[in-house]
Amino acid sequence: MSTSASTVTKSNRKTLVLPLLIIAIGSGWLLTTLGLVPGLNWIWVLGLAIIGLLSFAVSGIDKSSVVIGPFFLIASCLSVLRQTGRLTFDVEVPILVIVIGALLLIARSKSIPLPEWMILEPDNKTTK
Repeated sequence: MSTSASTVTKSNRKTLVLPLLIIAIGSGWLLTTLGLVPGLNWIWVLGLAIIGLLSFAVSGIDKSSVVIGPFFLIASCLSVLRQTGRLTFDVEVPILVIVIGALLLIARSKSIPLPEWMILEPDNKTTK
């Protein structure tokens, strides 16, 4: 993929942020209004989920996003379980510690590329 095509693709991904955020907030608001999921702090739950989704949308799949994305998505799900009384905080936190450790192990895979910001570019200086 050429540099300009790569820039356009990243730009298109970034324009997804606002519409997806608005849809997510509206969906949470509707679910609460209808009484389907009462008592949730939707800003917190959706904020965690959106951070997880954005890590993939902005950088694709790389060693950074395979840790950040799933971690925040799982944290969002666990937060829903805690807020609905199905899970306690003292159980949620150790689960998150185990999850981050497992994701860090997965990220060590050689088949998962480094993020672009971690790749050092060779010097283009010519020697005289």
